[in-house]
Amino acid sequence: MRQDWFDTARFGLFVHFGAYSGAARHEWVQTYERLTDAEYLPYVEHFEPDRFDAAAIAATAVATGMGYSVLTTKHHDGFCLWDSDLTDFTTRAVCDRDLVAEHVEASRAAGLKVGLYYSLIDWHHPDFTVDWNHPRRDDPEAHALNEGRSMERYRQYLHGQVRELLTRYGTIDYLFFDFTYPETKEGWEGKGPEDWDAAGLLALCRELQPDMLVNDRLGVPGDFVTPEQYQPTKPLVQGGEPVVWEACQTTNGSWGYHRDNVDFKSAPLLIRMLADSVSMDGNMLLNVGPDGRGTIPPVDRSLLGEIGEWMDLHHGAIVGAGHAPFIPPREGVYTLRGDRLYLHLFSWPLGFVHLPGLAGRVSYARFLHDGSWLRTSETDPDQVANVMRPAGEEAGTLTVSLPVRQPDVAVPVIELTLARTGVSAP
Repeated sequence: MRQDWFDTARFGLFVHFGAYSGAARHEWVQTYERLTDAEYLPYVEHFEPDRFDAAAIAATAVATGMGYSVLTTKHHDGFCLWDSDLTDFTTRAVCDRDLVAEHVEASRAAGLKVGLYYSLIDWHHPDFTVDWNHPRRDDPEAHALNEGRSMERYRQYLHGQVRELLTRYGTIDYLFFDFTYPETKEGWEGKGPEDWDAAGLLALCRELQPDMLVNDRLGVPGDFVTPEQYQPTKPLVQGGEPVVWEACQTTNGSWGYHRDNVDFKSAPLLIRMLADSVSMDGNMLLNVGPDGRGTIPPVDRSLLGEIGEWMDLHHGAIVGAGHAPFIPPREGVYTLRGDRLYLHLFSWPLGFVHLPGLAGRVSYARFLHDGSWLRTSETDPDQVANVMRPAGEEAGTLTVSLPVRQPDVAVPVIELTLARTGVSAP
């Protein structure tokens, strides 16, 4: 099925890059600060991505243990990173480069699946009507700005650009549309699936790239859903069927480069978020926002480096892994790959970790980072409590003995080899 590679990869890189990167105040700077086209134009005119190296970014993704990479081809400001025939608001006009082509070629050469992001919103296009997200929504005569604008003409432009992206660069594996917002706020209508002709746009995607994954933000069902900046608490199910999903996360709360935002998550937290996603049969798409010249900022590089070191040792607990049919202990979460059950320890217990329902189901236990064996024992329900050994655990509990000090890895993982009968739920 088309999502098989996606279910295996589990971890991807999101790259938000555009004219807003030079503004360095979040990718929504134009609407947050109610900037007119004239006020925003200097960021476009001074867009100089001389340090944007698609091959280096792809190599970083691979070193971090990621299986796919997604580039913003056009964000809400309407500025295109490819040589579109439908507008001159492009990188070709500013710096004579097609950054989408560079991204596709570099990702493919690095063995990554190729992903593109495309904004359904376009604040620059003269036919895109003002709504509650638009930078001009608070103008004194804002409603008058919609006179003469035509969403029909904009739909033709939108579909034409998607056709360009899906016919010029060979096989595209993943397309992230962003986003649909049909609610009415402060007297303004939003944009619903009819504004994009979502059904027709999805049909176009299926026609041009039948094996490509499409997300859920057209306002009609896609191939996967995209919780953003939060973590689900259990596997997603709809109508009794599992839902393919991907958590979209940032390192510091901003997608585009935000020079003065220092609210960075730690590498151990990001690793726990990744393991948490996989434990619920989800993926994680982790974002970086290159700076105005196209370089991944130092803090992001450092975080990706730490994650990559952990992934190098714990690759098997993430890639190709998924939800396990066992109740994890309070200290962490499980992922499962074949006959290997992985316990990701989010907190470090004193001396022992107790695993309900796994007695008789595990043939071997070890730390994954160094392959060192761990002693296991099974609860005897008839044993007499002893102050020097675990007692009081329910029958069927497997106890793993641990050193007092946590190993020097961001998130320790215990690999449990399941016996032949150990893969079914208790």
